[in-house]
Amino acid sequence: MRLASADGPDVLCLQEVPGWVSSQLADWSGMQAYTDLAQTPRFGPVPIPVALGREITSLHHGLFRSAFAGQANAILLGAQAEVLGRDWLVLNSRDFREAQSRFLSLPLVARLAWAKERRIVQVVRARFPDGPTLAVANLHATGYAPDQRLADAELLRAAVFADGLAQPGDVVVIAGDFNVPASRSATQDELTAEDWGFSQPAAEGIDQVIVRGASVAGVMRWPADRRRIDGRLLSDHAPVEARVK
Repeated sequence: MRLASADGPDVLCLQEVPGWVSSQLADWSGMQAYTDLAQTPRFGPVPIPVALGREITSLHHGLFRSAFAGQANAILLGAQAEVLGRDWLVLNSRDFREAQSRFLSLPLVARLAWAKERRIVQVVRARFPDGPTLAVANLHATGYAPDQRLADAELLRAAVFADGLAQPGDVVVIAGDFNVPASRSATQDELTAEDWGFSQPAAEGIDQVIVRGASVAGVMRWPADRRRIDGRLLSDHAPVEARVK
């Protein structure tokens, strides 16, 4: 967090944030932090306190990952931003899964995989001094390699949700782990079409930042050396940085 916030970004979008970390984000970054829990800390089917999830995970972070600590999405804003509203939506709610499973003719294995882990999108509207009002949507779509249409369906739902919350004149930003590359995504083609007007997604990778209502000067994935400290490669995903004008 200190590395990601070191150059004073206006917005940071995070996914797979352990449940216990939520209370620390503002202190670590010096930014306003807005966190929404996607998956509560659990021991099997039993909910547990975030502190206990942290203790169990500390035994082996690489092995346990988010199995016990839960995970959240977080949108961080610079101190100068004025927050106008925030909301969130479960992307793979039961009724949505059932309807889409019929539409996509999903087999039972895919249906069960889709229900395994709750996924959300969060949206924060914020006004920046001498700048635009942003409607920032941050999502972490379902990762299911055998059929990336699951993630694509969630991405379209997130875009519709963000579009419905944005006000006329807002710059709309959709960012996060889409879990489907642009080359496999019908939704990303649709979002960049004339009727939606979002910027072109990066050609490679599943982590994206797309923007409507402003120009994007460049989208860059951090090279490994930029996120390597004391021989350790921070995060299993390279941060994606976009400059919006």
